[in-house]
Amino acid sequence: MALPDPKTLDLKVGFEIHQQLGTQSKLFCNCSCKEAEQYDKAFMRRLRPTQSELGAYDPAAMFEFSKMRASEYHVASGTSCLVEADEEPPHEVNGEALDTALVFSLALHSKIMDEIHVMRKIVIDGSNTSGFQRTMLVAMGGHLDVAGKKVGVQSICLEEDASKVLGEGDGTRKYGLDRLGVPLVEIALEPVTGRPEEIMQVALTLGRLLRASKRVARGLGSIRQDVNVSVMGGAVVEVKGVQQLDQLVKVIEHETARQHGLVVISEKLREKGVDENSVGDRIDDATDVVGRSQSKVVKKIMSGPRPVFRAIRVRGFAGMLGFEPYPGIRLGKELGELVRFYDLGGVFHSDELPNYGISQEEVDAVKKKLELKEKDAFVIVGGPEDRVAYATDAIVRRLKAALAGVPAETRAATLDGRTVFSRPRPGAARMYPETDIPTIPVTSEKLESLAASVPRPWDEVVDGIASKYGLNKKLASQIFDSDYLQVFEGIAGSTKVQPTFVASKLTEDVTSLQRQGGDPSLLFDDMIMDVFQRLDAGAIAKESVALIFEKLMKKEAATVDEAIRALGVSSISDDELSAALDKVIADNMAVVREKGMGALSMLMGRSMAVLRGKADGQKINEMLKDKLGKLSK
Repeated sequence: MALPDPKTLDLKVGFEIHQQLGTQSKLFCNCSCKEAEQYDKAFMRRLRPTQSELGAYDPAAMFEFSKMRASEYHVASGTSCLVEADEEPPHEVNGEALDTALVFSLALHSKIMDEIHVMRKIVIDGSNTSGFQRTMLVAMGGHLDVAGKKVGVQSICLEEDASKVLGEGDGTRKYGLDRLGVPLVEIALEPVTGRPEEIMQVALTLGRLLRASKRVARGLGSIRQDVNVSVMGGAVVEVKGVQQLDQLVKVIEHETARQHGLVVISEKLREKGVDENSVGDRIDDATDVVGRSQSKVVKKIMSGPRPVFRAIRVRGFAGMLGFEPYPGIRLGKELGELVRFYDLGGVFHSDELPNYGISQEEVDAVKKKLELKEKDAFVIVGGPEDRVAYATDAIVRRLKAALAGVPAETRAATLDGRTVFSRPRPGAARMYPETDIPTIPVTSEKLESLAASVPRPWDEVVDGIASKYGLNKKLASQIFDSDYLQVFEGIAGSTKVQPTFVASKLTEDVTSLQRQGGDPSLLFDDMIMDVFQRLDAGAIAKESVALIFEKLMKKEAATVDEAIRALGVSSISDDELSAALDKVIADNMAVVREKGMGALSMLMGRSMAVLRGKADGQKINEMLKDKLGKLSK
């Protein structure tokens, strides 16, 4: 089935951009915002939901609690303190961070609040030790200019970043507290329509505006985009954690196909006359049937604690759990994603069985136990008894939601541009006032003092970079959009290396190495500065820069010194270079005698193979020309 044009599907996409700010300290304490190199100690917490002021529980919080997961927090001295551990009240709001949020509000023509209140947003997934995230509404309304069109702004908030996930296992997720409390600005835009590539331009424009202020952090993970997607006027799905623009297009395309696929499935279910009340109308313990299976998956579950298998009858769903309107889009897969968040791996449905070692006889036994008719289906879920109980209820709710089409939920973006279930959408019951921080008045004098800090338009900034450093506009825009503008300006201002060369290495070469599997997050600013300082001092040749970057990005060296030793690219003297070229000429003297200066290209290639990274290519070329010229006389 071919996906219809996004316009015919009434595709709507809204953005929430979360940008770390380039402050020296965190939002509610004086700890550094730098990432920890190692952790000193750890402690455990198990978070529980609380009622809002209206006496209600937030559905997202209840879902996270149902996972019964503990959190292990790792601490590094200097990057977190008792505030992050929730053992000390928060300090005053970081004034630099608040000023930055106000500057962005002015740049987006938003209505700034007369008084800013700090609120608590319930979050018990473990990412915050306290069970809530502190956030404050700074401004509402306004617009962003995108290629001559105005995109509306919903809100601008200042909030603290969450803890960094380090790993998980055995019902425990590990976090690093070095990122918790780093100031973030959250900007939510009004939904826009169009093709994914057109929508991407909105995110690009907003990101450029923030970077033009020079008040934001740079680097992978410093900016994250949450995308709200809906088709055909249906429920809004929030996709969290989109970090790159090329990933954004894929996420929108995947989510468009997924949501339209779910709409198609719901239409077919209604055509079949499926009644919501008959979905999951019978749930039986099937451990006696399934638990004896020779399936490896079943055996693994049965070897665990308190193992059970529950079978769910789903009236009228025969053939629909495995039905794929688009490749990879099916209800069975949605159920698999759902139970994974209860740390369960054992979910099967009748459209895919017999399979996975489960026999036809065992399938027939389940059908008999549930008294299935021809048009009915079943779902089996296995694991520890307490987790299976939660998962069974969640599966029934999800199957009932299939009749309506697309459920409102929060999903996570994967690196390849797909989305996976994360949790239900939060409700209004998650917010309540922070009692430890007084309200913050915003005066007209304060706003007037910040007016001069409003960033210039992107074109003006790029033109300024191009003019200052002698770059063409394409290269200037590439270095501006990269994560290396600050280190580029530092190199250009402190060395005699040509800015054009520096910019091309930090954009084109790094991008090329990333496509080859290199990890740019391993290329730190101090390493980059070190490489170009060595080049400026004549310790290495131009050709060695990309080679050193490759070693670092592919984890084949941990330091610049290690990379240079591994490559053997220490710069050689002119005398050593001359001797090396004499040897290359001598080894190829027959060709030199035959072609004379025509042998230059061949000699250049063989010289570079021997001297790559040890001497400048232009110098090698000039020296070869001189030597060939003397031989031809």
